[in-house]
Amino acid sequence: MSQIKHTKEHEWIDVDDDIGTVGITDYAQEQLGDVVYVELPEVGAIIEQGAVAAVVESVKAASEVYAPVSGEVVEVNSGLEDNPALVNESAMNDGWFIKVRVIEATQLDGLLDSVAYQKLVDDAD
Repeated sequence: MSQIKHTKEHEWIDVDDDIGTVGITDYAQEQLGDVVYVELPEVGAIIEQGAVAAVVESVKAASEVYAPVSGEVVEVNSGLEDNPALVNESAMNDGWFIKVRVIEATQLDGLLDSVAYQKLVDDAD
């Protein structure tokens, strides 16, 4: 069964078994504006929790996307290379960035559930 968790930096991870799909939240893409470029890691790369996992460039600014958990990159969303606007159009679905094999599942316990994340966003506005 999958579970979606969020970071305070507005990334999300949807974990199914030991594979986590990672992206940025709708709130984050709204703050960025129109995404024009996404830089993704190589498949096979090992990323550490809290380290830069990807870079997003929008018409407003460049922003780093941090890894919600440590893991091995097993897939990247190559569709973002040709169509980075997918991040704006479908941040929580087609606009995902990477899939990682989660190394330490206990790291998920430190992330926010949907209710706690929504409160964070509401408090920011």
